[in-house]
Amino acid sequence: MTIPSVPTADPAPIQLLGTRAHPLTVQQWNEVVARSIEAGRRTVVLSLNLHALYLLGREPRLMAAHRGAEYVRIDGMPVVGLARLLGASVRREHRVTWLDWIHPLLTLAEQRRWSVFYLGSEAAVLARGAARLGERYPRLRLATHHGHFSMDRDGAENGAVIRRINAFEPDILLVGMGMPRQEIWVHENAGRLSATVILTAGACMDYIAGAVPTPPRWLGSVGLEWAYRLVTNPRRLAARYLLEPWALAPRIVRAVLRARVRWPPRERAREQV
Repeated sequence: MTIPSVPTADPAPIQLLGTRAHPLTVQQWNEVVARSIEAGRRTVVLSLNLHALYLLGREPRLMAAHRGAEYVRIDGMPVVGLARLLGASVRREHRVTWLDWIHPLLTLAEQRRWSVFYLGSEAAVLARGAARLGERYPRLRLATHHGHFSMDRDGAENGAVIRRINAFEPDILLVGMGMPRQEIWVHENAGRLSATVILTAGACMDYIAGAVPTPPRWLGSVGLEWAYRLVTNPRRLAARYLLEPWALAPRIVRAVLRARVRWPPRERAREQV
């Protein structure tokens, strides 16, 4: 099934260190998904956090994926803070993680009878997470496949995964294989997929399955969810949270200085009050 592309829609994206992000709330993201499915038009939604900003400067295929996506979701309070420093009007509720979005999205999917395919996680974790979703959403049409396969675009394993997805004909495809693997896979294979809406989902299923501890939701609103994750998984996340921000710092400082020079004097004076 060939699906026409959906044009970039309002609100206008904000520009951040060579890429962009769309400041939308959970409800607005659900509306994006609903409009795309109702119109039968392809929509790819990627995510942006500090880790993504770090990788974008080092992985050309990730940058290509971002440029090819219709939308980019804000997935971290540091991105909200950076956007504000650059003069954008962004609120806390525009930071939408999968822990915030997955249940509102699946509730809507169950109500609208949308089909959902989840690609990602280890097989055992995926089975446990899918079982929990089945208990919570008994009328949801859900299929899954683990994320441990060869990404060789023309390889047998990749072809088998694509055939399985297309046979299911999902309205929504969630790809949770970690960054930048998931973005690269989506970018390289989107044209071969029958899914209408494709969303990168990170470790979403790992949280649902209980394989990764879930941070208290109030930590996200105050920008400290990263600290919880670091404490619970320091070996995997120490470099991401303690070193990568310093590597990004020079680019951030240059971007903020350029933005301050561009702001009209009235806006600069108001910002200093």
